[in-house]
Amino acid sequence: MEPRPGLSALAHIGMPQIPTSYLSETMSTPLATDLTPSPHGHPANWRLGFWSLIFTQFQGAFNDNALKFLVIYLIVAQDFPAAIRDQLVLLVGALFALPYILFSLAGGYLADRYSKRSVTIGTKIFEIAVMIFALVSLSIGNLAMECAAVFLISTQGALFGPSKYGLLPELLPENKLSWGNGVIELGTFIAAITATMAAGFLAVEFRGRPTWSGVILFAFTLLGLGASFGISRVPAANLSRRFRVNPLADLSGQIRIIASDRVLGWAVVGNTYLWFLAALLQFVIVIYGHDVLRVAETEISYLQAAVGIGIGVGSLTAGYLSRGKIESRLIPVGAVGMTIFGLLVSRHGLGVWSVRADLAMLGFFGGFYAVPLNALIQHRPAPAQKGGVIAAANLLSFVGVFFAAGMYFLCASIAHLQPGQIFLTGAIMTIVATWYPALALQQDWRQESGALK
Repeated sequence: MEPRPGLSALAHIGMPQIPTSYLSETMSTPLATDLTPSPHGHPANWRLGFWSLIFTQFQGAFNDNALKFLVIYLIVAQDFPAAIRDQLVLLVGALFALPYILFSLAGGYLADRYSKRSVTIGTKIFEIAVMIFALVSLSIGNLAMECAAVFLISTQGALFGPSKYGLLPELLPENKLSWGNGVIELGTFIAAITATMAAGFLAVEFRGRPTWSGVILFAFTLLGLGASFGISRVPAANLSRRFRVNPLADLSGQIRIIASDRVLGWAVVGNTYLWFLAALLQFVIVIYGHDVLRVAETEISYLQAAVGIGIGVGSLTAGYLSRGKIESRLIPVGAVGMTIFGLLVSRHGLGVWSVRADLAMLGFFGGFYAVPLNALIQHRPAPAQKGGVIAAANLLSFVGVFFAAGMYFLCASIAHLQPGQIFLTGAIMTIVATWYPALALQQDWRQESGALK
């Protein structure tokens, strides 16, 4: 939401840099999948590497979201005053987004400089340390440490993100790229669905005994590490790339690369807004379920799951409708659908099932919007620039998530809008923020395609 987004991450790099010696050892480990590249540069048996990546991503997205929502539900269950509760929930959301802003470009450097498979394994080892810290935090019931654990798990994701999405075009034939994006989005949002539901279940089932929640999440991390060794070996994309201590200097360079390609630029703009909207929805749904629908944590998790189901199904559908190519015509369809169902869910007096249906359809069209944008961001950059560009897009998407926390605070605490009114505000912003980029993308893509004929 890994953020993918959207609501998956919605799914992590203050981690120490992985030593070069470790990366070299990992690339030559006997556990590696020894696959011979095809004549087109992709592993001949790409399916094993691809599905190992999907499982690794699924587990990571599950743990990220489960820990984040578990901490949020623990906050809600403590009956803080409404103002304090809202601020703490926003703090968790901000802590989840901040590592992507701070460390995504370092993740892009690692994705370009080293094998993306090695980076993936290294980040999974770091995740084990993070989950041990989270287990201790839950065991002693220290809210500050629990929030720190959310920051650290998000840090892990910031390192993993560029390698995760950069691996897709290296593992898959080009005619499978849109399909692969649909699968990874579906897997991510299934992970988000099950994670949000599991977090609600864990918060209720182990109330007063959160240690067991930490044990379960730690066990899942071990499974993810094991799956990461099945990812196909791929070479480093840019061995000559140097690490920049000043991340803003690196960001400005990546933004110039993005801006030089109008299609890529509009794709990044659209993707950033999608993450902003998804994060805003997450905040609103938690408070809407608690204050308006007056349902328990498990029911709130079902509302979050409705959006996740919609995005996952919409993403997979968009992948198949693309028919082996990047289908830009799905972008305006997604923009219109998100606006319509954003307006519908803002109505007064809705029941739980009506809200679930509207949120599911909003998510479905969000999937239509997301898949071609992600495919463009992965496909357009040159191979040596791919990791850095994906990292910059990842960073900018979480700038959107971070600003969503500020927007919710502005709407709820400054403007004193009710949750339904914030849904309405989001729908109005969506039509303004997505329609022009969608049209510009389609026009530029059509012009470019025509010039190549």
